[in-house]
Order: sequence, then C-alpha cells, then structure tokens
Amino acid sequence: MSSRAIKQEVLGLLALPDLERIGDAMRRYPEKDLVNPLFSGLSRPEELVRWHAISLFGQVVPRLADQDMEAARIVMRRFLWSLNDESGGIGWGAPEAMAEIMLHHERLAGEYLHMLISYLRPDGPLAHQDGNYIELPALQRGVVWGIGRLAAGRAKELVARGVVADLLPCLQSEDVGVRGLAGWALARLQDAMVDGAVSLKTALLPLATDTGLVRLYEQGQIRLATVAELSQGAPAGLTSPSAV
Repeated sequence: MSSRAIKQEVLGLLALPDLERIGDAMRRYPEKDLVNPLFSGLSRPEELVRWHAISLFGQVVPRLADQDMEAARIVMRRFLWSLNDESGGIGWGAPEAMAEIMLHHERLAGEYLHMLISYLRPDGPLAHQDGNYIELPALQRGVVWGIGRLAAGRAKELVARGVVADLLPCLQSEDVGVRGLAGWALARLQDAMVDGAVSLKTALLPLATDTGLVRLYEQGQIRLATVAELSQGAPAGLTSPSAV
C-alpha cells in the first residue's frame, strides 16, 4: 500500500470515536509507516482527531522503540525540533505526544523526560542552564497536560525531578487552560510527595472557587471541567462539551 493510501486510512481511523478500536486497527500497519500519518493527524482541525493522534503515538512509538530504538529517537527529536524557534513551526501536539510516548516506554522516558520538564523552566545562568521555557499559553497547556498524563505512571520520578515547583507558578496563569491543567497535574502528583503535600494543598486552595472551564482529554474523550474540579483530581461525570 502506498504511503498516501496509508495516510488517508489512518486519518479516517483517527476520526472514529472509539480509541480502542482505532488502536486495534492500526496494528495491521508497520509502525514505521504510521509515524508520518500520525504527525499529519496532529495538524488536523478536528480536535478529537488531534488527540487520538497523540494517544496513538503512545502506542506506536513504544512498539517501534522495541524494534528499532534509533528510529524512535528520531521521532522524539522531531518533536523537540518542532518546539524549537528555529524550526519555523509551532509544535502543536508535540509536548502531549512526547508525554504519551514516555508514559509507555521506560527507556525513552529516561532519555527525554528532562526535556519535557525543561519547557516549564526559564533559562538559568549559563553554567546551570536547563530551561527552555515556552511562553505561548496554548503550548504551555500541552506541556502541563503532558506532566499530568505522566503522573499516571511516573509520579515519583516527576516529583524527584522537582516538577512540583515548576508547576506552581502555572496556578496563577491568566490562561484558564494552563491554570486548570496545572491544578489537575498537581492533584495527581500529591500522593507521590513525601514532603510538601500539605503546602501543596494550601497552594491549590485559591482554585477551589475557580469556575473557569477547561477542556480535558482523558481516556479517548474530551470533557469540560471547572478549574476547581480539576484541582481536586477531575472527578468522573464531567460535562460533555456538546452539552454546554
């Protein structure tokens, strides 16, 4: 099958509502043939198609890494380049896809987790420079969502790397998405904290009355939740976007 035909079939699959069905159907293609179609999915105008592409990166690239680690590294470097000012692009979906991949592959997480965290950190003195701070709120949301997603399986490592301190300034963001997703991510990290959990709860208190609405993608679906709900861990039964 030609690469163009695979791309069209993959984009069609990403539009389906059932993430499990999409993942099952994708297995009939070689992983290396799915990478470019999934990158195309990240630039589609349909919101759910973009998110499904992010989820599928988390299935396809870990399998690719098990076959050819260098090929998987090339994918991760493509994401990093897309977030570089010199790339001429914007990097839509890159932080989220990187996080989804690292959640499902230990070795890739070991090599690239520090880079995702660096997008929350300002540049420091040259001798200690580890920051690549992203100023665009739409991309900040992606980074913060990525941290919250990784908390599902790598919370202790994130806490050990100091990500809680990196997220705290996001709680005061004027962007409701950044603010709400930061609260969501921090709520998911609380149980992994040996020290500082009490002070974190105090930091989250101002969000308890924040009624700003945030779009949250979880388990293949997009939901609307208030910042207050997200800072409590995004309880089940959130409102569907179509109902608002």
